Amino acid sequence: SPLAADLYRRVGDIPAGRCTNYGSLGRVLAQPVSGYIVGRWIASAPPDIPWQRVVGKDGSLLTAGRDPALAMEQERLLRAEGVPFTEDGRVDMARCFFEP
Repeated sequence: SPLAADLYRRVGDIPAGRCTNYGSLGRVLAQPVSGYIVGRWIASAPPDIPWQRVVGKDGSLLTAGRDPALAMEQERLLRAEGVPFTEDGRVDMARCFFEP
């Protein structure tokens, strides 16, 4: 869909080492959608989309709810990009939030 294509373009604009959240992405689309819908589209994103840079608004890796191994892969990819994490294992959104 054109909306999903817009979403994927915006996710592609997130620089390495930065993260945004599902709801923020959903609000900036031409036709705003919920963070839940964004999550569904991210789950089926093309392989070249940096899906790992989209996390919960509190920095949680919400992919863990779908597949704990996927959350481990997401954390590995984010740490490799230099994304800061808090002591409790969440992305430090205060330090790396990207406004889409």
